[in-house]
Amino acid sequence: MKGDEPRGAADSLDRARSGDRVAFATLVRSHQRVVYSLALRMLSHRHEAEDLAQEVFMQLHRSLAGIQSDTHLLFWLRKVTTNLAIDRLRRDRKRATLPLDDDPGIADEPLESDPLLQRRLRELLALLPADPRAVVVLRYQEDLDPTEIAETLEMSLNTVKSHLRRSIATLREGLADSSVTPLSRDSL
Repeated sequence: MKGDEPRGAADSLDRARSGDRVAFATLVRSHQRVVYSLALRMLSHRHEAEDLAQEVFMQLHRSLAGIQSDTHLLFWLRKVTTNLAIDRLRRDRKRATLPLDDDPGIADEPLESDPLLQRRLRELLALLPADPRAVVVLRYQEDLDPTEIAETLEMSLNTVKSHLRRSIATLREGLADSSVTPLSRDSL
């Protein structure tokens, strides 16, 4: 509902639907960080994430007529970004993933105090299959609850919960097996 969102966002969306390129550019700028960050977490590769983000916004331009509100737009962007990323991961299962470097463009980095742990978690996340990875990213990066994730990915709530439970166990196991340990004076 338009009454639930800021008037400026609704105006930009209305103007973009009517063909205003500046308004569409404003929509892209206000949502590009979320789309890129989600794509990067899913694909673990900057260039692929940039390419996917561009594809998402091209699809948005073609789909503007069906976007009802800024809230719907954010839902739509998350859904399309995640689905395109899952499709790419499934097509290219044998692609070697490289750990992500620290990227100042990524929204709200978790665990800022331990860069080694961040890096290891990104590596382990990249090893998860596409659907479980999407569930984990939507839960812990986008802060969606399991019901919202189920709606976004068109999965049953039980499947989402199962993916979360198994993925967390896999990530914990990977962290326990990893060599990420604090440095001691003896190791220097």
